[in-house]
Amino acid sequence: MPIYSMTGFARAQVRVLVGGEDQLGYALTIKSVNHRFLDIQLRLPPGFDELEMDLRKLLKENLVRGHVELALSVDRSAQQKAGYNRELIAAYLGAFSAARREHSLAGEPDLNAALRLPGALQAEGRGEEEMTALAESVRQQVVPLLEQLKAMRAREGEALVGILNGTLDRLAEANQGVAGLRPEIEARYQERLTQRLLAATGPEFNRQRLLEEVAVLVDRSDISEELTRMTTHIGHFRELLAAGGEVGKKLDFLLQEMNREANTMLSKTGGLGGRGTRITELGLAMKAEIEKAREQIQNVE
Repeated sequence: MPIYSMTGFARAQVRVLVGGEDQLGYALTIKSVNHRFLDIQLRLPPGFDELEMDLRKLLKENLVRGHVELALSVDRSAQQKAGYNRELIAAYLGAFSAARREHSLAGEPDLNAALRLPGALQAEGRGEEEMTALAESVRQQVVPLLEQLKAMRAREGEALVGILNGTLDRLAEANQGVAGLRPEIEARYQERLTQRLLAATGPEFNRQRLLEEVAVLVDRSDISEELTRMTTHIGHFRELLAAGGEVGKKLDFLLQEMNREANTMLSKTGGLGGRGTRITELGLAMKAEIEKAREQIQNVE
C-alpha cells in the first residue's frame, strides 16, 4: 500500500449536452494541502445543495486527511442568456398609458428608455433541465478526478519516502557513532568524577565507598538504553514506511520519541571534554535530522 502525500491537484474541463442541442461548459477542480484532519471546502454555484452533499460524502470516502478544496466553475456565457424584467417593463408601460389617458396626451412609449430603467435588463438563469444535467455530469466526472488527485498524492508520497529513508540512514549512522564512543566516554566520566570527589573529600575518605558512589553515578549517566531505543524507533519507522497506508500520525509520534532519546543523550553526556564533544555534535545532528523529518511528516496522510 503506498504512502500518500496530502498535496495534490486535479482539474477537468467539461461540456454537457442539454436538450439535444445546447451545450453547457464547466470546470471542476480539486486541490489539497496538508492539514491535521480532513477539512473539506466546496465552492459551488447557488442551487446545488443536493450535489454538495453527494460530493462531500464522496470526498470523505476517498480521502483521510488534508485541506481539500473542490470548485465548480460554470461558463457564464453558457450558463446565462439575456432577458428582461417583465414585471418592471409592464408596470412602466401601464403607467405610461394611464398618464396619457389622464392628461389626454399623444405619444408612444420609448422601449430604449424603458430598458434603461434600473433592473430592467437581467440574465435569465438556466432552467431545471440544465441544472439537473450539470449536477449529473459533475457526479460522473468527480470520480476519475479523485483518482487523478490520489495518483498525484501517491507520487508525492513516494518522493517523501525516499527523503525520509535518507534521514533514517543518517540517524542510524549518528547513533552508531555515539555507540562507538560510549565506552571511552564512560571511562573518562568515571575518571573525572573520581578526581573531583577525591579533591572534595580528601585522602582520608573511604576509597572503596568513593568508588561505589562513582559507579552508581556513572551507571545513571549510561546512554546504552537511549541508544537501543533509538535503534528500535528507527527500525519501526522503516517498517511503517514499507507498510504504507495512513501512517502520518504514527510517524510523527515516533519522531517525538526519537527527539526525546536524543535530548537525553545530550543531557547525560554534556560537559565532557575531548571526545565527549563529538557525542554532542552527533546528538545535535540527530536532532537536526529529526526536525527535518518532522517537517516532511506534516505532509504525510
